[in-house]
Amino acid sequence: MAAVLVIEDDDRIRLSLALALEDEGYAVREAPTAEEGLIAQRREPADTVLVDLMLPGIDGFECIRELRRDGDVPIIAISARSDTHDIVAALEAGADDYVVKPVEVKELSARMRAVRRRTRTAASPVSALVFGELEIRPEAGEVLRHGEPVAVTRTEFRLLCELADHAGRVLSRQQLLERVWEYSIGDERLVDVHVGRLRQKIEDNPAAPRHLVTVRGLGYKLQR
Repeated sequence: MAAVLVIEDDDRIRLSLALALEDEGYAVREAPTAEEGLIAQRREPADTVLVDLMLPGIDGFECIRELRRDGDVPIIAISARSDTHDIVAALEAGADDYVVKPVEVKELSARMRAVRRRTRTAASPVSALVFGELEIRPEAGEVLRHGEPVAVTRTEFRLLCELADHAGRVLSRQQLLERVWEYSIGDERLVDVHVGRLRQKIEDNPAAPRHLVTVRGLGYKLQR
C-alpha cells in the first residue's frame, strides 16, 4: 500500500483529505506543520508528500525545499490560490506538481499515481546518450556533467530522457505534458519551470543554454 504524508495546518481539510485518500487505498500520515512533517518524513519516508503552501512557522515553500534537499520523493503542492506567482514559486522550490483548493480527490489521486510512475529509469534501450559534456544514462537513472553526477528529481530525469530520446527534434509543451506528466490537458507552466530547473543543473550558462534550447512558438529541444 502506497504511503502519503499530508502536511496541512487546517484540521478540517487535513482530516477530509486523509479520509478520502484512505478510501482511495492509501496509507495516510498527517502533520499540521512543516516542522512536524519534515520530522515524520525523515523518520519514516512516505511515497508521496502533499504540502499546503500557507503553513504556519516554516511555510510550504521552504518545506518543499527541505524535502527536496533530502531526496527525490514526489511532492505535490496544495494552494488555496491559483496565483501564478505562488504556483511557479512552488514548482521552482522543487514541487513536481500542484493542485488548487478545493481539492478534487479523484484528480489528486490520479496525479499522485502519475508522479509516482515517473521512475528513475526510462524506456530507452540506449545505455548512454551524450550531448557534449552532458551524459544521460537512462538504464542507470544517472546524469553526468563533465563526468560529475548531477542530482535531478524523478520528473526532471523523465523530462530530460524524453527530450534526449527525440534529440534535435522540437517537442511542444503539450507533447511534454502528455509524455512526462501524462496529462492530456494541463498547465504548461509545469514544463517551463522544470526546463528552467534543468538548465540550472546541466548548462554551463543557463541564461544562454547550449543543449536545452527554446524554439520560440514551438517548444523545446535537446541538441548536441
